[in-house]
Amino acid sequence: MPSPSLHAILLLAGLAVSAACAQTPGTNGSMGEPMGPRPTPDVSGIQQQMQLKQAAGVFKIAFGKKHAAWTAQSLAALPHVTVDVYNEPAKAKQTYSGVPLIALLTPLGVPDKPHGKDFRLYLIAEGSDGYQVVYSVAEVTPDVHDANILVADSMNGKPIVDSGPLQLVVTGDKHPARWVRNLVAIRVMTAQ
Repeated sequence: MPSPSLHAILLLAGLAVSAACAQTPGTNGSMGEPMGPRPTPDVSGIQQQMQLKQAAGVFKIAFGKKHAAWTAQSLAALPHVTVDVYNEPAKAKQTYSGVPLIALLTPLGVPDKPHGKDFRLYLIAEGSDGYQVVYSVAEVTPDVHDANILVADSMNGKPIVDSGPLQLVVTGDKHPARWVRNLVAIRVMTAQ
């Protein structure tokens, strides 16, 4: 199965091809005859959109040859941390609860107390819409950095719906530009 971001690209490519193949307005596609009743909606397109939304519920982490996959349900069983943040664009204080990102990374071999060459490690976090942000290993490690980076599954005591089910939330940033909605993947890489 393709990754969610590849799946999104394939879905968009399919929609673009469908749009390019459509006949001009006012015809039903057969030699310019006037359009009759509207056709039934394309169920396969709706199903693809639903599958993409469901794929957004799976969060994958990769570091070298090690991989892990999480859902909101599987993360719910892990110890959670709660943080209060001020969301500048929303002009509101928000309370998020989730699992510290470092707790999900260390079982795959990411050091929780980096030193020396460990500081070449960086992470690419990606949302289901293809939005990507980069963090250094130092930023996600409490041993080095004061901010909390959570894989959040609730906001203000309720499951995250509009930007979830999982969202990467960072304390300490002045704006939530590096928060990742509908978090689907994190890849840990090494700078050369």
